[in-house]
Amino acid sequence: MEDVPKAVEVDEKSPESKDLLPSQTASSLCISSRSESVWTTAPRSSWEIYRKPAVIMSVGGAILLFGVVLTCLAYTLTLGNKSLEVLKMTGPAFLSLGLMMLVCGLVWVPIIKKKQKQRQKSVFFQSLKSFFLNR
Repeated sequence: MEDVPKAVEVDEKSPESKDLLPSQTASSLCISSRSESVWTTAPRSSWEIYRKPAVIMSVGGAILLFGVVLTCLAYTLTLGNKSLEVLKMTGPAFLSLGLMMLVCGLVWVPIIKKKQKQRQKSVFFQSLKSFFLNR
């Protein structure tokens, strides 16, 4: 028999051995996951579904308007060279950042709608499958 070096042996009560053991079952992984599962049946309100895209669109619209205001001020006010340069650089930057966030929110809404339809179809087919298999 070979002697195993002491450094390789791991005590059963050590934190390293606990990391190696699968501590979560499939059901606990499903509950702790951030994504929504097919098995959750609690109905969600429209606000819960579309809250994140609505917030992203609102913030994006506000930043876009702020960028428009800064850009308009940069080209209408007569300021010093340094202030004018700063306004001409920051105005379009806020404008593009706000537009990007607004478009991301607008694109997110149809993706959520499509995901909801797929989820409804999946739940329908699973109930249909369980109906025919349990007969």
